[in-house]
Amino acid sequence: MLIATDADEVFDEVDAALAGPDTTVARVHAGDVVRAAVQEVDPDMVVLDLQIGNMGGMATCMDLRLEEGADRLPPQRVLMLLDRPADTFLARRSGADGWLIKPIDALRLRRATDEILAGGTYTETPTTA
Repeated sequence: MLIATDADEVFDEVDAALAGPDTTVARVHAGDVVRAAVQEVDPDMVVLDLQIGNMGGMATCMDLRLEEGADRLPPQRVLMLLDRPADTFLARRSGADGWLIKPIDALRLRRATDEILAGGTYTETPTTA
C-alpha cells in the first residue's frame, strides 16, 4: 500500500487502519513523487489525499492513469481521500477507483480498500440536508 499525503494525521489514520502482518503502508509526502514510488514499491493500492503539497490527488491520479495508458506503468488501484462532498466530481474525473470523504474512519477505510482490491469500486456520494 502506498499513501501520498503531507498530513501526519491522515497517514496515522490510514496506517492504523490498514497496516498489519500482510500489509505495509509506505508513504510519500508529495504528488510528484508518486509515479516513482509506484515503480519502486509496486503497491497493491495507492491512497491519494486530495491536497498533497505541490501536486494534488486529482493531478496525481490523472498522471498515473496517463502512464498506464501509455504502458509505462501497470494498472493501479487508486483510492482518493476527499475534503468535502463536492470533491466527488474531481475524484470521478480523475479516474479514481474509489473515494472517501473526510473525516475517515477505520471501518469505512477497510471497506473501501477491500472493495477496490477485489477489483470493484467504492464511492461515497454527497448527501443533501
